[in-house]
Amino acid sequence: MNDLNAMRVFVRVAEAKSFSQAGRLLGLTSSAVSKAVSRLEKEFGVRLLNRTTRSVGLTNDGLDFFERCRLILADVDEAESELTQSSLRPRGALRVHMPMAFGRLVVLPALAKVIGQHPDLHIDVELGERQIDPAAEGLDAVIRFGNLPNSALVARKLCDIRFVACASPEYLRQRGTPVAPDELDGHTCLGYVTPWTGHYREWAFANKGEQISKSVSGQLNVNSAEALRDAAIAGAGVAMIGDFVVHEAVNSGALQVVLRGYIARPVPVSVLFLPVKERAPRLRWFLEVLEAAIPNPTPWAQVGHDPRRSDC
Repeated sequence: MNDLNAMRVFVRVAEAKSFSQAGRLLGLTSSAVSKAVSRLEKEFGVRLLNRTTRSVGLTNDGLDFFERCRLILADVDEAESELTQSSLRPRGALRVHMPMAFGRLVVLPALAKVIGQHPDLHIDVELGERQIDPAAEGLDAVIRFGNLPNSALVARKLCDIRFVACASPEYLRQRGTPVAPDELDGHTCLGYVTPWTGHYREWAFANKGEQISKSVSGQLNVNSAEALRDAAIAGAGVAMIGDFVVHEAVNSGALQVVLRGYIARPVPVSVLFLPVKERAPRLRWFLEVLEAAIPNPTPWAQVGHDPRRSDC
């Protein structure tokens, strides 16, 4: 049989026991329904339906054919459904770039929990701080801190982070607690260095609407927020670190946030991707993983919050 649609029409007529009712269900005229069934009967050389002015019923041959058609169509529908679902499953190579600490602490643990559910998907993750052009480097998505310039990329905000100055309780007992950014000159500071430029990340502060930036470096400077956190916990000095990196250490008492009255405004974290990538199942899946991994409010939201300040 060459016409699967005719088979569907026949089954619908048999179920409805009416050409007109089957036509309404299928969006066809009664004439079109009747012609489709007639084509089947002519093709097989048997009468499938008994027609009277009041009813339509199956012949013996039609009853056997009807039962087989229902099984065949059910298999076809199941195959189509499986094919559709398969096309919606994430597969292939997903290439993403993200800041090192945010990737290690927030994104990668979430990916590790669910990647096993998709054996046809593999993910290449680059961790680092360099500015990436997804189109130029063939990436599916990048995660970036800070305000974003206008571009052809689609940006979806994930959360906010704050950078907080912190030190171990033992260090503060020995050296005292700074109460203003200028007092950091008398402390041992741990700087974040960018190796490929040799520059040190400035420490940002804010107070009464005024933005303050301070260039900070010390005897120990590292290009890893997690390493700075561990050095601060060990008592090496004061470090300026993202709240998502230190919130557990602050909550446990291993670190203490200082200069709370000068914490700068939050920094947005966004995922960026090309518009043409948005419909790809693997990217949609990645965006869903990010959404699940970063609840609102975030676990670190209160680390840099100072209830005494209206601008914090």
